[in-house]
Amino acid sequence: MQHELKGIEEAGIYKKERVITSAQGAIIRVADGNDVLNFCSNNYLGLSNNSQLKEAATKALKTHGYGVSSVRFICGTQDLHKKLEAAIARFFGTEDTILYAACFDANGGVFEPLLNEEDAIISDALNHASIIDGIRLCKAQRYRYANADMSDLELQLKVAQSQRFRLIVTDGVFSMDGNVAPLDKIYSLAEKYNAMVMIDESHSAGVVGETGRGVTERYNLRGKIEIITGTLGKAFGGAIGGFTTGKREIIDLLRQRSRPYLFSNSIPPMVAAAGIRMFEMMDETNELQEKLHKNTAYFIEKMKSAGFDIKPTESAISAVMLYDARLSEKMAAKLLDEGIYVTGFYYPVVPKGQARIRVQISAAHELEHLDKCIAAFSKVGKDLNVI
Repeated sequence: MQHELKGIEEAGIYKKERVITSAQGAIIRVADGNDVLNFCSNNYLGLSNNSQLKEAATKALKTHGYGVSSVRFICGTQDLHKKLEAAIARFFGTEDTILYAACFDANGGVFEPLLNEEDAIISDALNHASIIDGIRLCKAQRYRYANADMSDLELQLKVAQSQRFRLIVTDGVFSMDGNVAPLDKIYSLAEKYNAMVMIDESHSAGVVGETGRGVTERYNLRGKIEIITGTLGKAFGGAIGGFTTGKREIIDLLRQRSRPYLFSNSIPPMVAAAGIRMFEMMDETNELQEKLHKNTAYFIEKMKSAGFDIKPTESAISAVMLYDARLSEKMAAKLLDEGIYVTGFYYPVVPKGQARIRVQISAAHELEHLDKCIAAFSKVGKDLNVI
């Protein structure tokens, strides 16, 4: 292991965790005491330190305690859990919801209870690692199609016609590139070839769609998708917690057989209470979504004008392509010296030769924050001959 770790360091791809000493926000304080602008957080709506969510969490801490100390079907379900599940279902226009500790658990626990060796899972090649791991735990036949390639998806669906049930699985927003899955076309193919659809809305819920209700809203398919998974740990407050929402029979079967649900504690009541308040806020106003969309459009336009290679995106993710792993690490370090907190991404997080800096925009960012980030990228980009 020491030899392998040394090799990772020598390759220039050793991941070092940076320590922050403040709450999450547009501006954070790092371990050396400096304040920097944060552009690598999933805090898309700027709710991670929201006063209303903290108030709801504090109240629940006093009334419902710190944790449930059990799995739910034994003695661990509180009214707040049921209220949050109902709020998630209303938000996505689905029939029922089941909570998990994280979306990694939701994706890990969704396939095995529903499908067996008689069935087929057709998965996008760029799906999140949690989806890949969940599929590995299931005995269903596995098919894969090239990212958002509908011709390839149709080919795989034709091959999978010999299986009993077919489930198409895709991320809503692909987290490394920022592109949105073409759900309208996926849904049409699913109807044509008698397949179900599952979508992971972790990076799209709260972000994509006019009111932030995700890719199903973006394509006018709310309530028509069989399975949606997602997280409370990104746009929805940034704490912890995942969920699966969809058809009632599917959710009911997951309650009976999904192992991450049956053998793990539920989320803390204070997290559930903050989640309930967050969905109430989402119903009250679209102000945060509108600001996020404006911020993202502004940033991408200015960065492209400066000469940076930006992946096409319809989300709050802007992939600044550098292609070289060492360069991505070096540029991220120099940007931190300029007061911009970003991270280089490289293999195995992205394919070899596809290194990048993933910039994530937030509704917490103000125009002056965006301008400072663009100026820093331009300065460092010229110094390193990126632009």
